[in-house]
Amino acid sequence: MIGDPVYLHPTDYDRSVYRAVVPPSHRLRTLLEVIPWEEFNDILAAYYSPDQGRPSEPPVMMLKFEVLRWFFNLSDPGVIERATTDLAFRHFLQIRISGPLPHPTSLCRFRARLGVEGFREIFSRVVRIAREHGVVKDRLRLKDATHVLANIHVPSALELVGRVRDKLLVATEPFAHEMVAGERVNLEMLRESTRNLNPTERLLTRVAHLRDLLTWIDEVPAPDDAEENRAWQTFCACRDLAHKILREQEDPRAGDRTRSTTDPDARRAKHGEWFDGYLMDILVDADSEIITQINVLPGNGDEAADTVWLVQQEEAPHDNDIAAVSIDGAGFNGAMLHTLHDPSGPELEVFVPPPPEKKSARFPSADFIEDRDAGVVTCPAGQTSSSCKRDRRDHGMTYAFKKSTCAACPLQSQCVPELGKKSVGRWVSKNDYESDYSRARQKATTPEYQAVRREHMKVERKLGEVMNCHGGRRPRCRGQPKVLCAEYMAATVTNFKRLVRLLSAPSAEMSLASTH
Repeated sequence: MIGDPVYLHPTDYDRSVYRAVVPPSHRLRTLLEVIPWEEFNDILAAYYSPDQGRPSEPPVMMLKFEVLRWFFNLSDPGVIERATTDLAFRHFLQIRISGPLPHPTSLCRFRARLGVEGFREIFSRVVRIAREHGVVKDRLRLKDATHVLANIHVPSALELVGRVRDKLLVATEPFAHEMVAGERVNLEMLRESTRNLNPTERLLTRVAHLRDLLTWIDEVPAPDDAEENRAWQTFCACRDLAHKILREQEDPRAGDRTRSTTDPDARRAKHGEWFDGYLMDILVDADSEIITQINVLPGNGDEAADTVWLVQQEEAPHDNDIAAVSIDGAGFNGAMLHTLHDPSGPELEVFVPPPPEKKSARFPSADFIEDRDAGVVTCPAGQTSSSCKRDRRDHGMTYAFKKSTCAACPLQSQCVPELGKKSVGRWVSKNDYESDYSRARQKATTPEYQAVRREHMKVERKLGEVMNCHGGRRPRCRGQPKVLCAEYMAATVTNFKRLVRLLSAPSAEMSLASTH
């Protein structure tokens, strides 16, 4: 339950020392004075029992420890050690000069207590504080993403199968002890018999053994308390992971491959260079440079689709109405553009750099008039075709004109100069989102677009600050939920810094914001 030990509160002597030692301009002193820390009490209290358990450390003090940890990019023991001797830390924490400090493991328990929802609420409250002070506007959001490196060693396929097998046996042991004991004996025999095989043959043997294991493990009966039994939940997670890795090994072309058993959520993707980990996706208010929403995706996640989620997640708790959003090239996505343009949905103006159009001597597909309801397309010469099918990516319709029709057309040389041996002349693709793509290309020719793109660099600077100054690039945790919690704190600290600057020098900063 929530506790508030009186002995932690600074005395008058402590306050006089803090005033003498910590200068008024110190960033932690300014942070303490500008941010209304008492507003976080109601958020944190919801994650503690009101009358059960032993008295806890003050929740706001624990939140401040988390802020210090991410502000200075420290570990749990490192932030406690720094607070032992640093008077600025102790003044920020509002504890005595010689007062006791919590054990570093208390920070782990605090983070586990809050989880994703708790850290999301804290982040959202900081944005709300900024909105209440009038610094966050709804004129324009800048959206971008960057890579987050997973805290893992990427094993070979041989190691990966061996590790998931070992984890599976450990997780199964509480529910089938004798069977697991027998499998461990078989495993030793298998190791001896395959010791001299080459890696490819050993991998095939391990895959076959894992398949045999899952045959009987899938039949392990669930206990009566399966829904509350944490050991059973761990077993189910290991079993599902083993099935996934087995499918990937049996199908070399399978996508979305698992990279590690210690962090099965991490994925391999390319963001400039190849990496293993996640994508951190953010929205930044162009006027105040406050981060208004974030999300963490697997490395191969759909960055374009996440834009819609970010906008909806920001507007839901704050009941605001964003007018426009600027995205990089990943935002030139028909489904996303259509959703954001939808009058019954977000209805935003979207500024996105279109890719260069391919130059061709042939009539472009835009010159072909489609009647989607009738399933007919008309070429520039007035010829029609109703032979159509959905394209392979299910993004539109592909129409085929007969070879004989194209051969007799007076505009053949401008449309399909060379007719092949097949019975089809010209193929024409009509994308479902042609109007959205056309709208984006047209917008890219306007002065308004050029002005917005000049502002887009703000989100890149903000991502650099989160990643390079506050530990966002290499979080000290594994798993997508925990990485999301870490990035929430890194973004919250970044917002604290910006908010302190805006509120402590409002005239200069707000006059700068008003010029945009």
